[in-house]
Amino acid sequence: MEKTVWVLLGRKAGDNNQVLALAEALGWPYEEKRIQARGWELLPHLLLRVTLAGIDRRASSPLSPPWPDMVISAGRRNEPVARWIRRRTGGRTRLVHIGRPWAPLDCYDLIVTTPQYFLPERDNVLHNTLPLHRVRSDRVAAAARRLQPELAALPHPLTTVLIGGDSGPFVFTPDKGRRLAEGVNRLVAQTGGSVLVTDSRRTSAAAAAAFRNALKVPAATYWWDLDNSDRENPYLAYLGLGERFVVTGESMSMLAEAAAMGRPLYLFDPGDPPGTWWLRARNFRHQPLSHRLAMRLAPLRMRRDVGRIQQALVDAGRARWLEQAPELIAQGEDWYRAVEADSGAELERTAQRVRLMMGIT
Repeated sequence: MEKTVWVLLGRKAGDNNQVLALAEALGWPYEEKRIQARGWELLPHLLLRVTLAGIDRRASSPLSPPWPDMVISAGRRNEPVARWIRRRTGGRTRLVHIGRPWAPLDCYDLIVTTPQYFLPERDNVLHNTLPLHRVRSDRVAAAARRLQPELAALPHPLTTVLIGGDSGPFVFTPDKGRRLAEGVNRLVAQTGGSVLVTDSRRTSAAAAAAFRNALKVPAATYWWDLDNSDRENPYLAYLGLGERFVVTGESMSMLAEAAAMGRPLYLFDPGDPPGTWWLRARNFRHQPLSHRLAMRLAPLRMRRDVGRIQQALVDAGRARWLEQAPELIAQGEDWYRAVEADSGAELERTAQRVRLMMGIT
């Protein structure tokens, strides 16, 4: 028996991809509800909790009957909306939240979380090792086939480099962009071949320029600050064509999607050396400073440490640090051969948990 589902979409692409991945895996009809939060939404959300006062209803999708059997949400801004919908149905609508909710955990029927959050073991909390994603082998293969003729002149092996940006305590500076490029140069000097590079919306123009200026190997690139007006983003194709990956470690989505390919994966640590963050003025910006304060002062379950996902990948043998690449490549890069491509097992496990919650086996 099919259930009706609403997925609440906000401003963060990573959150949106996760809720859509779960909705697609369930195979039930679903509607996308785009929620436009107001700039001052935090105050009514903290004070009123179950409210639409913090969203711009004219700019958001309509929220009206017939109500869904289930709502899938992610991100703080969509939490009050999901709870408002359930109130309208007298508690009939079930709520699934991905990530870490600000509301009490018992407000949700199921919470799907990952190691960067410090959520406890509970009956309504499902712990996965990596974020859910929508990267499927058929989509990746089709994208790779379309782009392959355009890249035929590039020498192999192809190393795909995925660059993120500022996130939480991490500030991706021009110096870090330069150091990343130098690490890629050393890797390709050993393996030969060329690189496929794409950054993200979070990558600053200055950091991207520093990377470009320091990169000294053959490359095909896509840059958000230069190319997004007239080119299709080749991200999926780069996933399919890459014979190894270098990924900045702050991007949970990029890490999950690259790890799904089952090929050598090297992580670039975008953090500062231990004990030195206070020496750099950039770390006193609002986002990195507030994150550090939260890690010290907030309750444990409100903290977020993406380093826990990076280390979990390394500990499981699914990734290595970029600075280790020269030694590992010299040894034949055998370390990754025991790594299997992600068959979507965690996504299917999550979908099955939702089906059971909804009384469908």
